This record gives sequence, structure tokens and C-alpha cells, in this order.
Amino acid sequence: MSAPLNFHLEHYDGPLDLLLDLIRKQEIDIYNIPIAQITAQYLEYMQRAAEMDVEPSAEFIYMAATLIHIKSKMLLPRDPALADLLAEEDPRQELVDRLLEHERFKSAAEMLHQKRVIEEAVWSNPQIALFRAEDGDPGLAVTLFDLVKTFQGVLERVKNRPAYEIDNEDVSVPDMIRYLRHVFEAEGGESVSARDLFERQKSRRAMICLFLAMLELVKVQAIGLVQKEGFGEIGLKRLKGFETAFASGEEMAAIDEGYN
Repeated sequence: MSAPLNFHLEHYDGPLDLLLDLIRKQEIDIYNIPIAQITAQYLEYMQRAAEMDVEPSAEFIYMAATLIHIKSKMLLPRDPALADLLAEEDPRQELVDRLLEHERFKSAAEMLHQKRVIEEAVWSNPQIALFRAEDGDPGLAVTLFDLVKTFQGVLERVKNRPAYEIDNEDVSVPDMIRYLRHVFEAEGGESVSARDLFERQKSRRAMICLFLAMLELVKVQAIGLVQKEGFGEIGLKRLKGFETAFASGEEMAAIDEGYN
């Protein structure tokens, strides 16, 4: 076992961020987490936060209880008779799956942000003037990472809702771009809740295709991300570049080709 981790009090977006930081800094195998060690370090962080009058959110407290529960299950001896009847399930597996999924989304968000920074530094866009001249209240600053977090939250809740059996589903990103166009035309230009759009879908595949379609339309400045108040719903707003993107057909044809 490695030496105890020395760390100063840092800010984390959530308990999974904290756990990933503890694991990666010590180069621990995420598939074989030393749960007692990680639990002790997690509780140490919570204690230090309390000493500095930093009140942890309910998510951090719930994760602490989850870690303690997993630790207790691993300490309990297993009945040899049950071992012959049922395969032993690793109590850490669900936590590992959540950590891996969170890491994938976090990496995707960072990659998209870096890609956007590079493109803005290198390429000029003839529609940027229209994008900056949008009328109305610009609202709060919203990033692609906020949209990723909304998408991740919906996927978490989907795990607890009834599953739909869809035969021969063949939804694609271009299909979802056309779906978004129809939604905005039907809504009359008003902003639409990203969470509501995700929750209208009946399958995980449809949600992923919808998420990628949103990114493509944000990239060509057909839609923008808005937030009316801090920690509020992320909305999608139709921009002036919306009609331009669909009018010539070149932007959409390039997207269609990219996903074929």
C-alpha cells in the first residue's frame, strides 16, 4: 500500500472528481481500488473541509456513506455455502463503473474545450459578427462542459426509469439535427430546455445522437447555450446563423458525410 496522500484543500465539482483525483495522484488501479485507503483519505478531505468552515454538499456526504458501506461489505466474511451457489460480486464494481463513465465525460469536455480554443485561435469564421450581434440578454456564461454535465445527469436518472424495447432502431446524428430544426421551428424561436430534449428520447443511443447533434449546431453557430440564472436549466437558443446553416445545405451536407 502506498504512503498516505498529502494534499491541500482543493475545490472539486463533485465527489467523483475528488475520488478520481485521489486515485490518479497515487497511480492506483481503478479496477482494484484499495477501498479502506481511499475511504480514509476521502474522510480526511471532509474533515479538513469542516475545519476550514467549508460545508460539503449532500453529494459528498452521500458518497462518504457509500464508501463506508462498501468497506463494511468487503470486511464481512462470505459464507462458503453461498460461494458455491452464487458468483461473488465485487462491492466496488458499481463505483468503478461510475468513475469510469465520469472520467470519459470529463475527458470529452476538456477535449471539446481545447478544440474550440484552438479553432478560435487559428480559424476565422465569417458568421462570427452575426454571433456576437445577437439581440437580447446574453444571459450567464455557459460552456460546453455545462451541457456535458446536464447530459451526464440525465443519463444517471435514465438508469432508474423503465427500459423501452425498440426494434431495429436506426437513429443517427443527422436525424437528430433535423429533429432539432423541427423543434426550433415549432417553438417559434424560443429557447428550449436541453434536459427536456434529452428526456423526450426513448433510448440511450438517441440521447447520445442528440447530444452530438447539439454540439454540431453549436459549432456552426446555429444554436447557442443559455442559462437564465446561476445553477439553472441549460437552454438551447436559436441564433441568427440558424437559417444560414440550413439555407445553403453545405453545412448540413458536410455533417451528413462526416457521420456516414
